[in-house]
Amino acid sequence: VTWSPYCLGGVTVVTQKPPVVTVRTGETATMDCNLGSVTGSAARWYKQIPGGVPQFVLRFYHGSSSPSYGSGFSSPKFTSTHQSTSDYRLIIKTVEERDSAVYYCKTLDSSAAAYVSQ
Repeated sequence: VTWSPYCLGGVTVVTQKPPVVTVRTGETATMDCNLGSVTGSAARWYKQIPGGVPQFVLRFYHGSSSPSYGSGFSSPKFTSTHQSTSDYRLIIKTVEERDSAVYYCKTLDSSAAAYVSQ
């Protein structure tokens, strides 16, 4: 497999904040994700319990009316909003102890797609 020398035009930096969210049981937790220079792709949120594998929570695109969910996750418990084409928010309502985990935000940058020839 060889990689085309034209494949990468830059690095996409995804920023999440705040680094730690602390809420009481029954409250609502929110966390933000900025997709950097990526404006034409969806934000994807994952939940990972230490020692476990990441679980897909939801995918939300600013042009959509509602998120699409991973297995075991649904509205209104988990939802997402957007403030711009690159700023997204994950909202977890009525937080329970089992919601305690690391949540990751990611995206796919089509402008940095690699061309592969075999």
